[in-house]
Amino acid sequence: MKVLAFAASNSRQSINQKLAAYAASMVDNAEVEMLDINDYELPLFSMEREAELGQPELAQQFLDKIGDAEALIISFAEHNGSYTAAYKNLFDWASRIDTRVFQSKSSVFLATSPGGRGGAGVLDAAVRSGPHFGAVIVGSVAVPGFHSVFDVESGVLTDPELNAAVQSAVAKL
Repeated sequence: MKVLAFAASNSRQSINQKLAAYAASMVDNAEVEMLDINDYELPLFSMEREAELGQPELAQQFLDKIGDAEALIISFAEHNGSYTAAYKNLFDWASRIDTRVFQSKSSVFLATSPGGRGGAGVLDAAVRSGPHFGAVIVGSVAVPGFHSVFDVESGVLTDPELNAAVQSAVAKL
């Protein structure tokens, strides 16, 4: 199975990228590609900018990566209770090319943060809107208190219940 995994974050130290990579490592017999949305940085979306630029090649390349995958693992960073500006901008450009950005791919949606809710607000928004944009969400997990439940050196979740929840979600891909 070809799995595309990424964090909906442009942080070079993204804890969500670490979580996405860990979850992807749990998929048996998978060919995993880790995507970095920094490779798809686009000007701030607006109708005027779209009229001026058309559909940027980077947005099409992002959609092509999704299209080439059989399954998606996305870990959403939360900024002020919502998507990061970098992810939302890329998503907005891509959705102008194809509203069904996720292209009917089986998807696991994750979120984490240092706080006690673990990005639950953005995860809830993603889970609610994902099917409208073509995601077939087979599982979702919020991981609160990232730094106390994830061993960065070994790259694993150390909380048994959270680990089981992520494992259960990715097993459905």
